[in-house]
Amino acid sequence: MNEARDTVSVVRAGLRKRRAAERRFRLAGAAAVAVAALFVAFLFAVIVKNGLPGLWQTRILLTVELPAAEFQGGGEAALRGANYRKLARQSLLGLFPEATARGERRALAKLLSEGAPYEVRRAALADPDLAGGALTLWLPAASSVDVFYKSGAGGKLSEWQQQKVAQLEDAGRLRKAFHYGFFLNNDSRSPELAGIRGALAGTFYTLLVTLALSFPVGVAAACYLEEFAPRNRWTDLAEVSINNLAAVPSVVFGLLGLAVFINFFGLPRSVPLVGGLVLSLMTLPTIIIAARAALRAVPLSIRQAALGLGASKMQTVLHHVLPLALPGILTGTIIGMAQALGESAPLLMVGMVAFLVNTPGGVLDPATVLPVQVFLWADSPERGFVEKTAAAILALICFLVAMNLLAVIIRAKFQKRW
Repeated sequence: MNEARDTVSVVRAGLRKRRAAERRFRLAGAAAVAVAALFVAFLFAVIVKNGLPGLWQTRILLTVELPAAEFQGGGEAALRGANYRKLARQSLLGLFPEATARGERRALAKLLSEGAPYEVRRAALADPDLAGGALTLWLPAASSVDVFYKSGAGGKLSEWQQQKVAQLEDAGRLRKAFHYGFFLNNDSRSPELAGIRGALAGTFYTLLVTLALSFPVGVAAACYLEEFAPRNRWTDLAEVSINNLAAVPSVVFGLLGLAVFINFFGLPRSVPLVGGLVLSLMTLPTIIIAARAALRAVPLSIRQAALGLGASKMQTVLHHVLPLALPGILTGTIIGMAQALGESAPLLMVGMVAFLVNTPGGVLDPATVLPVQVFLWADSPERGFVEKTAAAILALICFLVAMNLLAVIIRAKFQKRW
């Protein structure tokens, strides 16, 4: 009897220890998840904090006189040829008649963005009847004014210029407006005018080439290796090679693209076609591995039923196995494309770092991509590009989150359970 009680006591003590160890393990896992979530939240908070100001632009309210003497001859040609830079600067100088010295007038003129005359020109061309009248516009301020107004950091502004900016603010002639030009403008040497339109177009064309090449080739390779290829040393070698390629650093693919596509085949540098080819090589292993896993997840009974009803091996794969595996294949493809979207190293190797003021119109036009644009802005010494860099990173992260969310939705919508 005593021995039975001792045995029960030992078992209960062991159970208590195991349950305590299980609780500790659960707490450790929960703590690890909490720490990871805190780091991610901190990262996003920093990016949002630094990036949101880049989506806003400081503007100055000015009344621009359009004297008839500037539009001699009339017509659209006179409107296009007028000196809008002088008119915009005169409107700002008119607010400070006490600034008579040449240096002071130059310092005042530097408060306006280089893009202000173009906005005056667009407004004048939109309404030709304004010639001889006046325009009241919110014109973009220079980057130094923008930084000073948002953060209080003087930067390149002298104390005298800071006083004039403060006077404009007191007079209600300064405000922050949403900067649509960040999405509609191309790159520029002036931070207040720089946008990501060209980078977005280059990213679109590059990913289009990547998807057009990597998806069909990757799915075809996965179907062959999983459904048709015999099991021998050659297929084993192919599987090992694919798994190893998935772990190769992306810069190696850039070097391969530089040596093969540019130096050997003579394709032009800095075009989405070459960038898409390089990213296709990098994305293929990910798509093949994900597609093989999706094909392997289809129950064997589906294949046996199709073959039993007289379908050929090809018909079984194309009409039964592949459609059922498609959700997993699409999920892996989107994840691979999201990885390609965030790459900059291989594209730097093939020259997609050009400063472009025009939007690319096809896969053979010079272009850059959003990650490379972030790299270029981060390397710029201009203080105004700091906010632009964070804003571009924010746009890139939103794009990546959207692509991964799309992958989750596709899996949830089309996934089959057996």
